[in-house]
Amino acid sequence: MTGKNRMEKDSLGEMEVPTEVYWGISTQRALQNFRISGRRMPTQFILALAEVKKASALANMSMGEIDSKIGKAIVQAAEEIIADRKFLDQFPIDIYQTGSGTQTNMNMNEVLANRANEILGHPRGRKSPVHPNDHVNMSQSSNDVIPTAMHIAALQIVESSLNPSLKRLVSVLDSKIREFSDIVKVARTHLQDAVPIRLSTEFDVYRRQAAAGLEQIKVACGELLVVPLGGTAVGTGLNAPNGFAEAAVKQLGLITRLSMKTSPLKAEGIASHSAIVGMSAALRSLALSCMKMANDIRWMGSGPRAGLGELLLPENEPGSSIMPGKVNPTQSEALIQVCIQIIGNDEVISLAEGFGSVLDLNVAKPIMIVNLLDSIAILSGGVDSFVEHCLMGLKPNEVAIRSQLERSLMVVTRLTPIIGYDRAAEVAKTAYRTGRTIREAVDDMGIKIEGDLEDILDPSKMA
Repeated sequence: MTGKNRMEKDSLGEMEVPTEVYWGISTQRALQNFRISGRRMPTQFILALAEVKKASALANMSMGEIDSKIGKAIVQAAEEIIADRKFLDQFPIDIYQTGSGTQTNMNMNEVLANRANEILGHPRGRKSPVHPNDHVNMSQSSNDVIPTAMHIAALQIVESSLNPSLKRLVSVLDSKIREFSDIVKVARTHLQDAVPIRLSTEFDVYRRQAAAGLEQIKVACGELLVVPLGGTAVGTGLNAPNGFAEAAVKQLGLITRLSMKTSPLKAEGIASHSAIVGMSAALRSLALSCMKMANDIRWMGSGPRAGLGELLLPENEPGSSIMPGKVNPTQSEALIQVCIQIIGNDEVISLAEGFGSVLDLNVAKPIMIVNLLDSIAILSGGVDSFVEHCLMGLKPNEVAIRSQLERSLMVVTRLTPIIGYDRAAEVAKTAYRTGRTIREAVDDMGIKIEGDLEDILDPSKMA
């Protein structure tokens, strides 16, 4: 800031605006009125909003609603944000603002209008020949523009970040399933020894949950492709010409390369945000699956001498500032924290839908999209980090696995059909009390078994 100001005027009066900024009086008022968190709307959302403005300008031009000279200047200004990442520092408004996102919409309108005027050879702050409301916001309202941008931003980050991360997770799990296919270990239920299970089976559980999560994300994306653009105020389409919605959404599809669709009931996508809630629910489900995987792996890697010790985790960094040689399951812990945050974000989004969707307008739009984009971003990054620095380098501790399997009491389950439940329980208790294996306990108790006992108690056949 240079310290110099220009004077702008609106319906509430006059106000000084810093000379060098592209925003205008509406944004300046918002900066004064919403000094809350210091957090700005995410870049992904700002870019999506610029794409909505570009599509709207193109639609208005194609329908003869706006002078082509003005329309082209708006499109150029929007493209500078979208393609060149210019002016991203011109969106300073706090995320805690009006629930419709009107301040951010007007922030974008003013930046594009001032830049368009500059392109046309006019100074900033005059609102002429390009006006932020009359031209940049033509045929639109914050009511329909903000939720449309919300959908686009979520779809784009899912496509660019989350889907590749999840596909890589599934691929690496596939490789681990193959790698661990011949390893039989002690299963555990209630944190107590259970019958034998293949290590690959446990990893197949993680794989199936990840793949199911990908399908849930795909379904949620399908819902997000439907947008209320063209609904203007409360979905009525007021001040938008017939056919604008279809024209604008078509342009939006070309710009974003997404199969966008216009909502048949635009009021629904303005009054409520079930599609955002659906995506958040899918993320929550994925987070719970990832939490299980991360938690299981850190349990199986616990030790190295006083834990389960079944997995050898990559040694990425020293684990303790006081205990030399200690290595901790840091990637599991990081992913667990990511998952906890996503569950918290989902709760915020759910409450924002429940409390914010009153009558004809949801008034908690900003925190819904901020938390959703945060969940998508940190899940993508968390999964990438876990795969790269933990999952790929996991190795089975076959010596420990064989030792535990040899001493497992629950292989006695295989004897139940032969000697009965009660007698088998007696064998298990005897083995536990004397520190013997099940095979040794059977011999010590003089129990006669028809058939080869070694073959009957072979863990690989039980798994």
